[in-house]
Amino acid sequence: MSRLEAGTVVRLGGAREVPFGYFLTDGEEDVLLHHTEVPEDFNLEQEHTVFLYQDHQGRLSATFTIPEIRKGHFGWAEVVEVKKDLGVFIHIGLQKDILISKDDLPELHRLWPEKGEYLFCSLKTDKKNRLFGSLTNENEIQKISKRASKTMFNQNVTGTVYRVLLEGTKLITEEGYLGFIHRSERTREPRLGEKVTGRVTGVKEDDGSLNISLLPRAHEAIDKDAELIFNYLVSRGGSMPYGDKSMPEDIKARFQMSKGAFKRALGKLMKEGKVIQKDGWTHRKDQG
Repeated sequence: MSRLEAGTVVRLGGAREVPFGYFLTDGEEDVLLHHTEVPEDFNLEQEHTVFLYQDHQGRLSATFTIPEIRKGHFGWAEVVEVKKDLGVFIHIGLQKDILISKDDLPELHRLWPEKGEYLFCSLKTDKKNRLFGSLTNENEIQKISKRASKTMFNQNVTGTVYRVLLEGTKLITEEGYLGFIHRSERTREPRLGEKVTGRVTGVKEDDGSLNISLLPRAHEAIDKDAELIFNYLVSRGGSMPYGDKSMPEDIKARFQMSKGAFKRALGKLMKEGKVIQKDGWTHRKDQG
């Protein structure tokens, strides 16, 4: 069995030159150093610190580029390609990008990261010593995180999703705080690797992590709903057959909001003097 493993940093001596590069050795096994990886000051007589990976032909090869992300070392890597039949490829600084297998990604493709997004990950090898990307675990993400204080309550934070669960979404903020978005606190499920912005609804005493909501604050929701209602009113020439007495199911079908939200938004428009109600209808005030 090979003693040299892809994804690791080793010291190797020079063995011999070949037309396409050099072979380095640990005394028992030779590893190819491609000519594209050979620095100008390379000396075959010296020992060299190199990183091991598989080249495009699957051969164990060496590079003088030592990536931050390797076996036992985690870091942020950009997603550079998505292939639904294989998984996603990440760039860790090598000439060859590394695959994170679809077996390690969410079952739903819509929850896979998109090109240009980032994952906190490491490297691993399978039984054939093939190199793959490996997503972070809770222990590793906690090593780069910090406790949040109570002053974070109700503040907006932006973070990157590092894990998707049935009950919700886990992320780490730009400041390094760990956060959790319960499924009831979002209108859609964020992707792995996606950056999202939400508000802090709680700071946990035990570990200083955050509870986060992606839903708008009450006044923001009212403003948005009021704008939607008023735009619909204008599109109908200034009058619509909806008001305080309308049935909840009719409001839901037309505006995709609850009757309570509708009444709050309508009340805001009335208070601002933009609309009036008459005989079950709502009119722009200048047309009432």
